[in-house]
Amino acid sequence: MGRWWCSICMIWVFVVSLISNIDEGADGSHYVKKSDDDDDDDGKVTYDGRSLIIDGQRKLLFSGSIHYPRSTPQMWPSLIAKAKEGGLDVVETYVFWNLHEPQPGQYDFSGRYDLVRFIKEIQAQGLYVCLRIGPFIESEWTYGGFPFWLHDVAGIVYRTNNGPFKMYMQNFTAKIVNMMKAEGLYASQGGPIILSQIENEYQNVEAAFGRNGPRYVKWAAKMAVGLLTGVPWVMCKQTDAPDPVINACNGMRCGETFTGPNSPNKPSIWTENWTSFYQVYGEPPYIRSAEDIAFHVTLFIIAKNGSFINYYMYHGGTNFGRTSSSYIITGYYDQAPLDEYGLLRQPKWGHLKELHAAIKSCSTTLLHGVQKNLSLGNFQEAYVFQEEKGDGCILQDCKTVIFNTAHVHTQSNRRIVAPRKKFGSVEDWKQFKDINLIIFGIHTGLNIIYRALNQCFMSVSFAHVAYAFVNNMYIGTAHGNHDLKNFSMEFPLKLNEGTNNISILSVMVGLPDSGAFLERRFAGLNSVKIQCSEKDDDQFYDFSNSTWGYQVALLGEQLQVFKEPNTSNIEWSPIGDKTNQLLTWYKVVFDAPEGDGPVVVDLSSMGKGEVWVNGESIGRYWVSFHDSKGNPSQTLYHVPRAFLKESANLLVLLEEAGGNPLEVSVNTVSVANLDENSYNYHSLSVT
Repeated sequence: MGRWWCSICMIWVFVVSLISNIDEGADGSHYVKKSDDDDDDDGKVTYDGRSLIIDGQRKLLFSGSIHYPRSTPQMWPSLIAKAKEGGLDVVETYVFWNLHEPQPGQYDFSGRYDLVRFIKEIQAQGLYVCLRIGPFIESEWTYGGFPFWLHDVAGIVYRTNNGPFKMYMQNFTAKIVNMMKAEGLYASQGGPIILSQIENEYQNVEAAFGRNGPRYVKWAAKMAVGLLTGVPWVMCKQTDAPDPVINACNGMRCGETFTGPNSPNKPSIWTENWTSFYQVYGEPPYIRSAEDIAFHVTLFIIAKNGSFINYYMYHGGTNFGRTSSSYIITGYYDQAPLDEYGLLRQPKWGHLKELHAAIKSCSTTLLHGVQKNLSLGNFQEAYVFQEEKGDGCILQDCKTVIFNTAHVHTQSNRRIVAPRKKFGSVEDWKQFKDINLIIFGIHTGLNIIYRALNQCFMSVSFAHVAYAFVNNMYIGTAHGNHDLKNFSMEFPLKLNEGTNNISILSVMVGLPDSGAFLERRFAGLNSVKIQCSEKDDDQFYDFSNSTWGYQVALLGEQLQVFKEPNTSNIEWSPIGDKTNQLLTWYKVVFDAPEGDGPVVVDLSSMGKGEVWVNGESIGRYWVSFHDSKGNPSQTLYHVPRAFLKESANLLVLLEEAGGNPLEVSVNTVSVANLDENSYNYHSLSVT
């Protein structure tokens, strides 16, 4: 018998495959064969040491994360279609507990939260689903996906062997599982769901709970398996995942870092291959190359016998409203193969598409062959997958390299932002200054009267952002960042002799999303101290335990002035020549741009706040927070077409820090190859 070769060339690793047909895998486990007349395996999902087995067939699967609430139902069909065209077999999503159960026992699965509709759209396009129920998800999502009412449950401790938490966690998990069963969505029922996940990266915090950590892991696994979904369960980053739950890898280099399945009868699964990284205010985007992603995918397959790789994210989308966690920007994983708006980001999308096709051409050998390694010299190694029978050849000449992860053939593209409407006239805008801000604050304000003299400095801790007022006059602001929560307001306080009124406006920028004992974490002011100097004698005033008056939310928020029916409840005034005002609401009306391309609002001229279109919050903005190169982390804010009417759309801004609305514009976004449309780049913004 001759020797036939199938090769996948990488940067320093060569994958070499031969074709045959054997019964025993390289790890000694046995796989299931399905005969032509055997229909007993229809709809069945199992696994062995090489892969998931669906309908009796081993599968090498590529997956991509697309989160349904980070886009709109109108976007879902296109996103899923582009994922399929890119060579994906599976769509992976978290389930967002805080959206679905905003109050105990009260559920919401409407609109962007319609999980069943999302899964049925995936099914309609012929793809599988990996459903990551959690229900702790992290995901740079406020409070890690937990509903905040959970915090008020007596005696609760999250994610440990705690009775109250386990009860609520089990209730929600069972709610989702039963909903999927009722709709016939598990593969065991003929549906698309082939995997479910319980918990999420728990090993990161497990040690903090002592003996109760491993006990909780065993309970969570037993609880999930006991729900009888008919498909396997996974735990990511959980090397002690109890049988039959599969332990999976998360990260950028699982071909190097994954310690492997904790049983020879479990497959190697990569639940999160980070295509970029989340971005925080004050930092630039993380750029991960198409070549690097492709290399590590290939390495995972051949070095770890990997058979399921999920890209996190394949489409990131938008953190609408206040759903992002602490300091996370509104645009999520914009550098993914499908950008925030669902446009192809090239060459990443195309290079991975070619990789998927190349690997699929060798999938039979990769899933069934016996592996051996050969040294090819310094920093080069061949991974050979050999089958014992058969004399076919996948390649035309049986020697040609079918894919090189370092050689990108897909042409790069650039994003083009075309201005459609600029609100440059003072006649366009109306404004409303929220008077409650002066006294109380935006989310949690503090108010105190004290006696002090001369020049003073104020320090606060555990606030995200703080605005300070003395005797109803604004004196300055300061903020922390994603890694630094404590800060001081380094500016002088001009105090009067006698009684002074100090007001601090405390602003949250999302709740934390991870860490042990999350129920003990909080955002807002924890301490307020003032240091005053009188001649050579420093005086310290600690008001942390003083009696503070406070009020939650703005008057404008209480009245919901961002909704059209409520705008008449307050008196709006002309903007005049006043710009860069703090703590001010602005509104303007505009017509939707023609066409069906993505729409964005350019807020480059604004400071910090939140923006609504037709009553829908399109997220927080913080343009005044610059990175190390002096650039804002995000200036364009996505307005899904589903949020727009043909005309008379209401745009409302809450500006905290001072900005110029006369430079705000509505734009459309498209992409073009680098050699296209170069003639008109001078008139467009290219990103």
